[in-house]
Amino acid sequence: MSIKADIKIDCKGLTCPMPIVKTKKAMNDVGNGQILEVQATDKGSIADLKAWSESVGHQYIGSTEEDGVLLHYIRKSGDEHYIEAEKNFEQTITNEELIDRAPEGGIILDVREEAEYAFGHIEGSISIPMGELEERINELNKDQEIFVICRTGTRSDLAAQIIADKGFTKVYNVLPGMNSWCGDLTKKI
Repeated sequence: MSIKADIKIDCKGLTCPMPIVKTKKAMNDVGNGQILEVQATDKGSIADLKAWSESVGHQYIGSTEEDGVLLHYIRKSGDEHYIEAEKNFEQTITNEELIDRAPEGGIILDVREEAEYAFGHIEGSISIPMGELEERINELNKDQEIFVICRTGTRSDLAAQIIADKGFTKVYNVLPGMNSWCGDLTKKI
């Protein structure tokens, strides 16, 4: 499966600390919420890039390996990491309530980016990244409950509002989101 990245950088042949140095510099050109793919051959880059990402507040999504090249995926975090975003959508449900309610016929709608979804999502959820939601809204059923989830509850809050504005009434923002999900995850890589 090819994972969509907004920006790609080549760190093949470089050893520590150069993949981090190049990644740090590349992040200046990555927009908040966008995905950076770092191509590296240094096996130590797995631990290095993960630790660096977490230390500066970005989300290390995961890595895959293709023909000896490690492909790392990092999502640039914006203000949502540092400042608790204002939650506007009133209909919310907790992660725990979702486990009980979703099997009753609801749709779990994951609005994270494709790479985030690929590296771990709730079994049976459907993926419509936030940036594609308005053009793909017809894939949703107004008669079903829709449980919108993202990493922290920020994107899902915005997505739930968009869906409700299109006439859907059974929409719930799942809080606190995938960061605190304790259930099983499925990978699609």
